[in-house]
Amino acid sequence: MNEAFESYYAALYGDRWEGLRKSLLADRPAYAFSEGLCRPYFLDYASVLAARCLRLPAPDGQAFTVLDACAAPGGKSLVIAPALSAEARLLANEFSAGRRRRLSEVLDKYLPPEKREQVRVSGFDAAAQGSRKSEHGRFAAILLDAPCSSEAHVLKDEHALSAWTASRPRFLARRQWALLSSAFLLLKAGGSLVYATCALSTEENDGVVRRLFEKYGDLVVLDAPEFSEGEKTLFGRIILPDNSGGIGPMYVARFRKTPENRGNDYKNKN
Repeated sequence: MNEAFESYYAALYGDRWEGLRKSLLADRPAYAFSEGLCRPYFLDYASVLAARCLRLPAPDGQAFTVLDACAAPGGKSLVIAPALSAEARLLANEFSAGRRRRLSEVLDKYLPPEKREQVRVSGFDAAAQGSRKSEHGRFAAILLDAPCSSEAHVLKDEHALSAWTASRPRFLARRQWALLSSAFLLLKAGGSLVYATCALSTEENDGVVRRLFEKYGDLVVLDAPEFSEGEKTLFGRIILPDNSGGIGPMYVARFRKTPENRGNDYKNKN
């Protein structure tokens, strides 16, 4: 047992931590997602909810592109792709070459040919892409499922657990902020942005989102997720397996970008 890990999450969750910890360690059945696919793809149902949360533009004959910014292994791209209208394209991006190969294999295996033609795989650093002004406003909708602490995996990996320190959430939160800030710049005015993690830490969830409002306040409108699973947080919802039938963890926050001066009114939209 890593006492620093236990102390950190016990401080966050209090008396709830023991039960939450047990639920994270328990075997949980995966959801067989099959809508619009060649065959079922098994994933956590909370991931399906996060991907479905992304608002796609209404089909009007105009071409547009959707970005799955950190797409591997591909489950959320498989949820988004069948929902695309004929004129839409999905850019499934993954910076890691090895994970990108796996992403391509998943898309090839599970998407019907006509849908696979609507999806392209790319490998840019999504955290740095926002520095390219030519890319600003390129995407009509963006899903950012950011790399995170993934405590459920850490608990099941003795080496990862023994190596964990309290600096890990802080380090990841810095990377997540770089990704989220960049994604907001890449988003078209009026577009939908979903930020998701499978982290338990507030530092990696609401803490990162808070910085978006602090930096871009009058351009950000909070668009609360519509699903009922999980529990409300300051900026979104978090699905935890101890009180959501074993699904999760999954934190989801959703925003809309506007060019209008709407004021930093997120507190009133909570």
